[in-house]
Amino acid sequence: MRALLQPSATGWMVAITPEWLSRMPPPLPSGSSTTTAAATRRTTASPGRAAAGPTGLSAEELAARCDADADALFRLLRGLASVGLFAEDAPRRFVLTPLAELLRSDVAGSQRQVARMLGGEHYDAWANLLHSVRTGESAFRHRFGEGIFGWYGRNPERGAIFDGAMSDFSHVAIQGLLAAYDFGGISHLIDVGGGRGELVQEVLRRYPHLQGTLFDQPAVVAPVLVPDALEGRFAVAGGDFFTGVPSGGDAYLLKHILHDWGDEACLTLLGHVRAGLAPGGRVLILEQVIEPGNAPAPGKLLDLNMLVMTEGGRERTPQEYAALLERAGLQLRRIQPTPSPISVVEATAA
Repeated sequence: MRALLQPSATGWMVAITPEWLSRMPPPLPSGSSTTTAAATRRTTASPGRAAAGPTGLSAEELAARCDADADALFRLLRGLASVGLFAEDAPRRFVLTPLAELLRSDVAGSQRQVARMLGGEHYDAWANLLHSVRTGESAFRHRFGEGIFGWYGRNPERGAIFDGAMSDFSHVAIQGLLAAYDFGGISHLIDVGGGRGELVQEVLRRYPHLQGTLFDQPAVVAPVLVPDALEGRFAVAGGDFFTGVPSGGDAYLLKHILHDWGDEACLTLLGHVRAGLAPGGRVLILEQVIEPGNAPAPGKLLDLNMLVMTEGGRERTPQEYAALLERAGLQLRRIQPTPSPISVVEATAA
Protein backbone atom coordinates (compact mmCIF):
# COMPACT_ATOMS: atom_id res chain seq x y z
CA MET A 1 0.00 0.00 0.00
CA ARG A 2 0.96 3.63 -0.28
CA ALA A 3 -0.19 6.93 1.17
CA LEU A 4 -3.76 7.25 -0.04
CA LEU A 5 -6.53 9.83 0.04
CA GLN A 6 -10.11 8.64 -0.05
CA PRO A 7 -13.51 9.91 1.11
CA SER A 8 -14.95 7.77 3.87
CA ALA A 9 -18.27 7.61 5.65
CA THR A 10 -16.88 10.12 8.16
CA GLY A 11 -14.89 12.39 5.85
CA TRP A 12 -11.61 12.44 3.97
CA MET A 13 -9.30 9.63 4.97
CA VAL A 14 -5.58 9.96 4.39
CA ALA A 15 -4.03 6.57 4.95
CA ILE A 16 -0.26 6.60 5.30
CA THR A 17 0.20 2.87 5.33
CA PRO A 18 3.02 0.49 6.32
CA GLU A 19 4.36 -0.35 2.85
CA TRP A 20 4.36 3.32 1.91
CA LEU A 21 6.26 4.16 5.09
CA SER A 22 8.83 1.49 4.28
CA ARG A 23 9.67 3.44 1.10
CA MET A 24 9.92 6.86 2.77
CA PRO A 25 13.41 8.28 3.29
CA PRO A 26 14.23 9.37 6.84
CA PRO A 27 13.06 11.23 8.75
CA LEU A 28 9.74 9.43 8.77
CA PRO A 29 6.54 11.28 9.60
CA SER A 30 5.98 11.06 13.32
CA GLY A 31 3.06 10.41 15.63
CA SER A 32 -0.35 9.39 14.41
CA SER A 33 0.40 10.63 10.89
CA THR A 34 2.45 7.50 10.33
CA THR A 35 -0.73 5.50 10.10
CA THR A 36 -3.81 7.60 9.44
CA ALA A 37 -4.99 11.19 9.40
CA ALA A 38 -8.46 12.54 8.78
CA ALA A 39 -9.36 15.88 7.27
CA THR A 40 -12.17 18.26 6.27
CA ARG A 41 -15.74 17.57 5.57
CA ARG A 42 -17.96 14.74 4.45
CA THR A 43 -17.92 14.38 0.66
CA THR A 44 -18.53 11.93 -2.16
CA ALA A 45 -15.92 12.86 -4.77
CA SER A 46 -12.23 12.07 -4.91
CA PRO A 47 -9.74 14.90 -5.46
CA GLY A 48 -7.29 12.27 -6.63
CA ARG A 49 -9.54 11.53 -9.58
CA ALA A 50 -10.52 15.15 -10.10
CA ALA A 51 -6.90 16.25 -10.31
CA ALA A 52 -6.08 13.72 -13.01
CA GLY A 53 -4.74 15.16 -16.22
CA PRO A 54 -1.62 16.90 -17.43
CA THR A 55 -2.57 20.42 -16.28
CA GLY A 56 -4.05 19.71 -12.85
CA LEU A 57 -6.75 21.72 -11.13
CA SER A 58 -6.82 24.52 -8.61
CA ALA A 59 -7.99 23.99 -5.05
CA GLU A 60 -11.02 26.10 -5.89
CA GLU A 61 -11.91 23.95 -8.91
CA LEU A 62 -11.45 20.78 -6.89
CA ALA A 63 -13.54 22.14 -4.03
CA ALA A 64 -16.42 22.92 -6.39
CA ARG A 65 -16.33 19.36 -7.72
CA CYS A 66 -16.02 17.81 -4.26
CA ASP A 67 -18.44 20.00 -2.30
CA ALA A 68 -15.59 21.04 0.01
CA ASP A 69 -14.31 24.30 1.50
CA ALA A 70 -11.69 25.62 -0.92
CA ASP A 71 -9.21 26.90 1.67
CA ALA A 72 -9.49 23.82 3.86
CA LEU A 73 -9.06 21.53 0.84
CA PHE A 74 -6.02 23.55 -0.25
CA ARG A 75 -4.45 23.06 3.18
CA LEU A 76 -5.13 19.34 3.03
CA LEU A 77 -3.63 18.96 -0.45
CA ARG A 78 -0.64 21.12 0.49
CA GLY A 79 0.05 18.86 3.44
CA LEU A 80 -0.23 15.76 1.26
CA ALA A 81 2.03 17.32 -1.36
CA SER A 82 4.71 17.64 1.33
CA VAL A 83 4.87 13.84 1.61
CA GLY A 84 4.72 13.16 -2.12
CA LEU A 85 0.99 12.63 -2.60
CA PHE A 86 -0.05 15.27 -5.18
CA ALA A 87 2.22 18.14 -6.22
CA GLU A 88 1.54 21.86 -6.18
CA ASP A 89 2.95 22.85 -9.58
CA ALA A 90 1.60 26.42 -9.46
CA PRO A 91 0.11 28.46 -6.60
CA ARG A 92 -2.93 26.55 -5.28
CA ARG A 93 -2.94 24.17 -8.29
CA PHE A 94 -2.33 20.43 -7.86
CA VAL A 95 -1.43 17.53 -10.12
CA LEU A 96 -1.17 13.82 -9.50
CA THR A 97 2.12 12.20 -8.51
CA PRO A 98 2.91 8.50 -9.06
CA LEU A 99 1.65 7.79 -5.53
CA ALA A 100 -1.61 9.59 -6.18
CA GLU A 101 -2.08 7.65 -9.41
CA LEU A 102 -2.70 4.59 -7.23
CA LEU A 103 -6.04 6.11 -6.19
CA ARG A 104 -7.31 5.49 -9.69
CA SER A 105 -9.09 2.24 -10.49
CA ASP A 106 -7.73 2.05 -14.05
CA VAL A 107 -4.00 1.78 -13.31
CA ALA A 108 -1.78 -1.23 -12.70
CA GLY A 109 -1.26 -1.76 -8.99
CA SER A 110 -4.28 0.34 -8.03
CA GLN A 111 -4.81 0.62 -4.29
CA ARG A 112 -8.15 2.42 -4.54
CA GLN A 113 -10.09 -0.30 -2.74
CA VAL A 114 -7.48 -0.37 0.00
CA ALA A 115 -8.01 3.34 0.52
CA ARG A 116 -11.78 2.87 0.63
CA MET A 117 -11.37 0.04 3.16
CA LEU A 118 -9.21 2.15 5.44
CA GLY A 119 -11.92 4.75 5.72
CA GLY A 120 -15.12 4.23 7.65
CA GLU A 121 -14.97 1.31 10.05
CA HIS A 122 -11.16 1.09 10.13
CA TYR A 123 -10.83 4.73 11.09
CA ASP A 124 -13.58 4.47 13.70
CA ALA A 125 -11.97 1.40 15.25
CA TRP A 126 -8.52 3.01 15.36
CA ALA A 127 -10.01 5.86 17.37
CA ASN A 128 -10.40 3.23 20.10
CA LEU A 129 -6.78 2.05 20.07
CA LEU A 130 -6.42 2.98 23.73
CA HIS A 131 -9.07 0.40 24.63
CA SER A 132 -7.02 -2.32 22.91
CA VAL A 133 -3.80 -1.25 24.61
CA ARG A 134 -5.43 -1.22 28.04
CA THR A 135 -7.38 -4.49 27.69
CA GLY A 136 -5.75 -6.50 24.88
CA GLU A 137 -9.19 -6.71 23.28
CA SER A 138 -10.39 -5.78 19.81
CA ALA A 139 -11.08 -2.06 19.42
CA PHE A 140 -13.39 -2.94 16.53
CA ARG A 141 -15.59 -5.09 18.73
CA HIS A 142 -15.55 -2.39 21.42
CA ARG A 143 -16.73 0.18 18.86
CA PHE A 144 -19.18 -1.90 16.81
CA GLY A 145 -20.29 -4.61 19.25
CA GLU A 146 -19.21 -7.58 17.11
CA GLY A 147 -16.24 -9.02 15.28
CA ILE A 148 -15.14 -7.57 11.99
CA PHE A 149 -15.97 -10.54 9.76
CA GLY A 150 -19.47 -10.89 11.15
CA TRP A 151 -19.92 -7.15 10.67
CA TYR A 152 -18.82 -7.41 7.04
CA GLY A 153 -21.35 -10.21 6.56
CA ARG A 154 -24.13 -7.88 7.72
CA ASN A 155 -22.78 -4.94 5.73
CA PRO A 156 -22.19 -6.43 2.27
CA GLU A 157 -21.29 -3.14 0.60
CA ARG A 158 -18.38 -2.64 2.99
CA GLY A 159 -17.61 -6.36 2.78
CA ALA A 160 -17.26 -6.05 -0.99
CA ILE A 161 -14.83 -3.17 -0.50
CA PHE A 162 -12.82 -5.34 1.91
CA ASP A 163 -12.71 -8.17 -0.67
CA GLY A 164 -11.56 -5.68 -3.30
CA ALA A 165 -8.85 -4.40 -0.98
CA MET A 166 -7.57 -7.93 -0.49
CA SER A 167 -7.34 -8.21 -4.27
CA ASP A 168 -5.38 -4.94 -4.34
CA PHE A 169 -2.99 -6.40 -1.77
CA SER A 170 -2.56 -9.45 -3.98
CA HIS A 171 -1.57 -7.32 -6.94
CA VAL A 172 1.23 -5.81 -4.87
CA ALA A 173 2.51 -9.16 -3.58
CA ILE A 174 2.11 -11.53 -6.54
CA GLN A 175 5.13 -10.56 -8.62
CA GLY A 176 7.43 -10.53 -5.61
CA LEU A 177 6.23 -13.97 -4.60
CA LEU A 178 6.71 -15.44 -8.08
CA ALA A 179 10.21 -13.95 -8.26
CA ALA A 180 11.24 -15.45 -4.92
CA TYR A 181 9.52 -18.83 -4.65
CA ASP A 182 9.70 -21.85 -6.99
CA PHE A 183 6.37 -23.65 -7.40
CA GLY A 184 7.88 -26.12 -9.85
CA GLY A 185 7.76 -29.14 -7.53
CA ILE A 186 4.02 -28.77 -6.79
CA SER A 187 1.22 -30.62 -8.59
CA HIS A 188 -1.97 -29.34 -6.92
CA LEU A 189 -2.03 -25.97 -5.16
CA ILE A 190 -5.03 -25.17 -2.92
CA ASP A 191 -5.41 -21.49 -2.05
CA VAL A 192 -7.26 -21.36 1.29
CA GLY A 193 -9.06 -18.08 1.88
CA GLY A 194 -7.84 -16.93 -1.51
CA GLY A 195 -10.52 -14.32 -2.14
CA ARG A 196 -11.13 -13.84 -5.85
CA GLY A 197 -8.23 -16.03 -6.87
CA GLU A 198 -5.82 -13.56 -8.42
CA LEU A 199 -2.81 -15.17 -6.75
CA VAL A 200 -3.50 -18.83 -7.54
CA GLN A 201 -4.49 -17.99 -11.11
CA GLU A 202 -1.24 -16.11 -11.70
CA VAL A 203 0.75 -19.04 -10.30
CA LEU A 204 -1.10 -21.39 -12.68
CA ARG A 205 -0.31 -19.15 -15.63
CA ARG A 206 3.37 -19.16 -14.71
CA TYR A 207 3.47 -22.95 -14.12
CA PRO A 208 1.47 -24.73 -16.86
CA HIS A 209 1.75 -28.17 -15.22
CA LEU A 210 -0.05 -27.08 -12.04
CA GLN A 211 -3.61 -27.78 -10.96
CA GLY A 212 -5.15 -25.18 -8.66
CA THR A 213 -8.17 -24.84 -6.38
CA LEU A 214 -9.51 -21.61 -4.94
CA PHE A 215 -11.32 -22.04 -1.61
CA ASP A 216 -13.13 -19.29 0.28
CA GLN A 217 -16.54 -18.33 1.61
CA PRO A 218 -19.30 -19.13 -0.93
CA ALA A 219 -20.30 -15.47 -1.24
CA VAL A 220 -16.68 -14.50 -1.94
CA VAL A 221 -16.02 -17.06 -4.68
CA ALA A 222 -19.47 -16.90 -6.30
CA PRO A 223 -18.45 -14.23 -8.86
CA VAL A 224 -15.19 -16.00 -9.79
CA LEU A 225 -15.18 -17.44 -13.30
CA VAL A 226 -12.70 -19.96 -14.69
CA PRO A 227 -10.70 -18.28 -17.47
CA ASP A 228 -10.65 -20.13 -20.77
CA ALA A 229 -6.87 -20.42 -20.55
CA LEU A 230 -7.17 -22.28 -17.22
CA GLU A 231 -10.09 -24.53 -18.13
CA GLY A 232 -9.50 -28.00 -16.70
CA ARG A 233 -6.73 -26.78 -14.39
CA PHE A 234 -8.50 -24.32 -12.09
CA ALA A 235 -11.41 -25.17 -9.77
CA VAL A 236 -13.43 -23.03 -7.37
CA ALA A 237 -14.89 -24.32 -4.10
CA GLY A 238 -16.87 -22.57 -1.39
CA GLY A 239 -16.92 -23.31 2.32
CA ASP A 240 -15.78 -22.37 5.81
CA PHE A 241 -12.14 -23.16 6.51
CA PHE A 242 -12.89 -23.56 10.21
CA THR A 243 -15.02 -26.62 9.40
CA GLY A 244 -12.82 -28.13 6.68
CA VAL A 245 -10.80 -27.54 3.52
CA PRO A 246 -10.55 -29.45 0.21
CA SER A 247 -8.29 -32.47 0.55
CA GLY A 248 -5.53 -33.86 -1.62
CA GLY A 249 -3.40 -30.82 -2.30
CA ASP A 250 0.35 -31.25 -2.15
CA ALA A 251 0.61 -27.55 -1.32
CA TYR A 252 -1.78 -25.36 0.67
CA LEU A 253 -1.42 -21.61 0.34
CA LEU A 254 -2.61 -19.25 3.11
CA LYS A 255 -2.00 -15.60 2.29
CA HIS A 256 -2.85 -13.07 5.01
CA ILE A 257 -5.08 -15.61 6.75
CA LEU A 258 -3.33 -16.64 9.97
CA HIS A 259 -2.62 -13.05 10.96
CA ASP A 260 -6.38 -12.48 11.28
CA TRP A 261 -6.72 -14.98 14.13
CA GLY A 262 -5.38 -15.95 17.54
CA ASP A 263 -3.42 -19.13 18.04
CA GLU A 264 -6.36 -21.39 18.93
CA ALA A 265 -8.32 -20.45 15.81
CA CYS A 266 -5.16 -20.89 13.72
CA LEU A 267 -4.69 -24.37 15.16
CA THR A 268 -8.20 -25.34 14.06
CA LEU A 269 -7.52 -24.16 10.51
CA LEU A 270 -4.04 -25.68 10.36
CA GLY A 271 -5.45 -28.94 11.67
CA HIS A 272 -7.80 -29.14 8.68
CA VAL A 273 -4.93 -28.31 6.34
CA ARG A 274 -2.71 -30.96 7.96
CA ALA A 275 -5.47 -33.57 7.57
CA GLY A 276 -5.95 -32.76 3.88
CA LEU A 277 -2.28 -32.51 2.97
CA ALA A 278 -1.04 -35.13 0.50
CA PRO A 279 2.01 -37.18 1.58
CA GLY A 280 5.16 -35.14 1.13
CA GLY A 281 3.17 -31.96 0.73
CA ARG A 282 3.88 -28.50 2.07
CA VAL A 283 2.04 -25.56 3.63
CA LEU A 284 2.91 -22.07 2.37
CA ILE A 285 2.00 -19.25 4.75
CA LEU A 286 2.36 -15.77 3.26
CA GLU A 287 2.66 -13.17 6.00
CA GLN A 288 4.88 -10.35 7.21
CA VAL A 289 7.27 -12.04 9.62
CA ILE A 290 8.54 -9.86 12.46
CA GLU A 291 12.29 -9.95 12.97
CA PRO A 292 14.08 -8.61 16.07
CA GLY A 293 15.51 -5.12 16.24
CA ASN A 294 14.27 -1.55 16.04
CA ALA A 295 14.46 -0.94 12.29
CA PRO A 296 11.30 0.36 10.61
CA ALA A 297 9.23 -2.66 9.57
CA PRO A 298 5.78 -2.61 7.97
CA GLY A 299 4.83 -5.80 9.81
CA LYS A 300 5.16 -4.12 13.19
CA LEU A 301 2.61 -1.49 12.21
CA LEU A 302 0.37 -4.07 10.56
CA ASP A 303 0.50 -5.99 13.83
CA LEU A 304 -1.06 -2.98 15.55
CA ASN A 305 -3.84 -3.04 12.97
CA MET A 306 -4.48 -6.69 13.85
CA LEU A 307 -4.68 -5.73 17.52
CA VAL A 308 -7.26 -3.05 16.74
CA MET A 309 -9.36 -4.82 14.13
CA THR A 310 -9.38 -8.55 14.95
CA GLU A 311 -10.10 -11.06 17.70
CA GLY A 312 -6.58 -12.08 18.66
CA GLY A 313 -4.97 -11.63 15.24
CA ARG A 314 -1.30 -10.71 15.11
CA GLU A 315 1.86 -10.75 13.03
CA ARG A 316 4.29 -13.38 14.33
CA THR A 317 8.02 -13.88 14.77
CA PRO A 318 9.88 -16.91 13.36
CA GLN A 319 9.89 -18.46 16.82
CA GLU A 320 6.14 -17.95 17.20
CA TYR A 321 5.50 -19.58 13.82
CA ALA A 322 7.70 -22.54 14.72
CA ALA A 323 5.81 -23.09 17.98
CA LEU A 324 2.38 -22.68 16.36
CA LEU A 325 3.20 -25.09 13.53
CA GLU A 326 4.57 -27.67 15.94
CA ARG A 327 1.31 -27.64 17.89
CA ALA A 328 -0.54 -28.23 14.60
CA GLY A 329 1.54 -31.29 13.70
CA LEU A 330 3.67 -29.37 11.22
CA GLN A 331 7.34 -28.46 11.09
CA LEU A 332 8.80 -25.12 10.00
CA ARG A 333 11.24 -25.75 7.15
CA ARG A 334 12.28 -22.28 6.09
CA ILE A 335 11.21 -18.66 5.78
CA GLN A 336 11.76 -17.29 2.29
CA PRO A 337 11.81 -13.48 1.98
CA THR A 338 10.36 -11.85 -1.15
CA PRO A 339 10.91 -8.40 -2.70
CA SER A 340 7.65 -7.31 -1.05
CA PRO A 341 7.19 -7.11 2.74
CA ILE A 342 5.63 -10.60 2.63
CA SER A 343 7.66 -13.74 3.35
CA VAL A 344 6.84 -17.38 2.59
CA VAL A 345 6.74 -19.49 5.75
CA GLU A 346 7.14 -23.04 4.46
CA ALA A 347 6.12 -26.03 6.60
CA THR A 348 5.70 -29.78 6.11
CA ALA A 349 4.09 -32.55 8.11
CA ALA A 350 6.08 -33.27 11.27
